[in-house]
Amino acid sequence: MPFYQYFNGEILPIDSPVFKTNDLGLLRGFGLFDYFRTYNGVPFRWDDYWQRFENSARLLKLILPVSQQETEKVLADLHALSGEQEVAFRFVLTGGYAPDSVNVVQPNFLIRTEALPQDNPAGRLKGIKVLPYDYVRDLPEVKTTNYVHMVLMADELRRQQASDLLFHKEGEISELTRSNIFIFQGDKLITSDRNILKGITRKVVMELAKPHFEVEIRPVMYKEVIMADEVFTTSTTKWVMPVVQIGDLPVGNGEAGKRTLFLQQLFEKLVADWGK
Repeated sequence: MPFYQYFNGEILPIDSPVFKTNDLGLLRGFGLFDYFRTYNGVPFRWDDYWQRFENSARLLKLILPVSQQETEKVLADLHALSGEQEVAFRFVLTGGYAPDSVNVVQPNFLIRTEALPQDNPAGRLKGIKVLPYDYVRDLPEVKTTNYVHMVLMADELRRQQASDLLFHKEGEISELTRSNIFIFQGDKLITSDRNILKGITRKVVMELAKPHFEVEIRPVMYKEVIMADEVFTTSTTKWVMPVVQIGDLPVGNGEAGKRTLFLQQLFEKLVADWGK
């Protein structure tokens, strides 16, 4: 069955055009989004994702046109129409149509139902390479639609057979383009608390790690990352993904670390049992 989308109160086929050309998301890049998925047919950490979406909207001074409960009903309808056991949902909230191309009048709210992204089991076992990139995002706590640096660097990432960019500024790291970053120093797990989007997978992994490791949430320096015993990144699509190379430098012995793989197994068990 085909996927469907919700737009400002209507459910439409996924290929239906919805935005007019004077939307502030198009004219000014003024918009935000969020993205999450189901496991065993149940949305994963729905309350956490909604709270983050609400927070992003508040920081951009956009009023959400529907409540969490109303949105939950829309998600159930979209999921049922898809005919699929597992789906991904993409929320997009823009500044809406602006006659003067500047001022917000009424936001536009889109929910897309999408097929799950292609998995990367090889990356989870062998790890990925990332490239250091001197940059820190504007409004990092907001999941804005601005991914211009990732798109600009796409060719270079392919050329160097790298999977992502590691953002750093003035000696301090923040995040990857679409995921958070963790390091292990021995049995101490450390992750940044500044200039980051507070990932839901990041939150889950810290919960899973606390019974087993000391967890520190603090600014993390670039030097610490390249000298770390293990490095990994977390996101909805990456889960717990080892990082084994940063630019030309291997992380540790250049292989996925045992502590990282242990957390990966804990996360995989959690999602396998989700909703049961």
